Amino acid sequence: MADAPYLVALALVELNGKRLLPLNGKSRKPLETTEADAATDPGEEGRALALELLLRLWQRSDEGPIQRAAGEDSLLLLEIPLELISERLPLLKANWIGGADTASLQAELRQLALRGWRVSIAKYEPVTFSAWS
Repeated sequence: MADAPYLVALALVELNGKRLLPLNGKSRKPLETTEADAATDPGEEGRALALELLLRLWQRSDEGPIQRAAGEDSLLLLEIPLELISERLPLLKANWIGGADTASLQAELRQLALRGWRVSIAKYEPVTFSAWS
């Protein structure tokens, strides 16, 4: 496992019919093995990153309608080794924005991620994180 994991919130969306893949992230201290096995929720760090990303998307809605591009898998929170963030993520993002298959992007993100969560909300319920595998 990586020494310096990075927590990344990302959204697969379309704005006026054009794909966007905004992301937001921060470094995270490594979890102990026992903690990592028990970690089913990314905690306040994850909630804060998702909120910031959603607020940025909301601001962009002035430019036109925003639509999810991958259904329930459109808002994700991933823990990725820091060394892969600058190495692989920009290429994946550029390829997807350029028209690459969504399923291929998701498969590659799953390979990069140490763990991942789908972010969702239901009426009258708090934000929930469910395992994304």
